[in-house]
This record gives sequence, structure tokens and C-alpha cells, in this order.
Amino acid sequence: MPQTITRGYKALLEEAEEQVATLSVEEAKALHGAADVVFVDLRDPREQEREGFMPGAFLCPRGMLEFWIDPESPYAKPVFQEDRKFVFFCAGGWRSALAAKTAMDMGLKPVAHIRGGFGAWKKADGATTAEKPSKPKEQDKA
Repeated sequence: MPQTITRGYKALLEEAEEQVATLSVEEAKALHGAADVVFVDLRDPREQEREGFMPGAFLCPRGMLEFWIDPESPYAKPVFQEDRKFVFFCAGGWRSALAAKTAMDMGLKPVAHIRGGFGAWKKADGATTAEKPSKPKEQDKA
């Protein structure tokens, strides 16, 4: 007998969109480069290599998010302990909505995500580069 789930991804996305600030690309572009804002790129490294990077974004594979946010984790990243706004993005905006909600549920704030993700960012001529951002030393672990 096939297993039946009780809540699908659409319900999870709807809940996330209701609770998390969603930025248009234009709103995100206005924040890009601000010292008190961290853009968090959740895309898989293969996506990043194929599509390019947002200059200055912190690279955080989606699978490590909870471990990198939690200061009690052996994988904790200092960037998530800073008093800054965190703007999450993925390729299309689904993973980032869920990730931003998870981060918010963990107590990280303020958080937001970009509607349409990196695809919308590129389409609206947001800043991109083919070069991988240089890693802060703390990003080398895990």
C-alpha cells in the first residue's frame, strides 16, 4: 500500500509565504551590497557553477542550513550569529521560502527571501558573476 503524506509541498510553501517576508527582485536589488544585509545562496554547487553567482553572497547548501545557523552545532557559521538581515535565495524561490521559514522558526531574524530566486534576479539584470565568491575562513568547515 503506498504511503500517504498529510501535507504536501504546496501547503508548506503557502505557509512559508504567509509568514516570511518575500522581496521582489527590485527590493532585493536595493538591499544588495548593504553592510547590514547578508544574501544567502542556497543553490547546489552545480547550479551555481552553471548559472553564476551573486557577488558577495554567502554560499550555504540547503542541506547544511540548520546546522550552520545553530550556534550549538559543530558546523555553526559565525555569519549567522551576526546582527544582520538575511535574504535567502535559490534558483526559483521555493527552497528559499522554506529555508527562510525554517531559519525564522529557529529564531534567526530578520529574514526574507527573493520571489523568483536567482532566475528572476538574472532576468532583471541583477548583479552576477561567473566567479565563485571568495570564502570566508569559517565557510571552509563542513
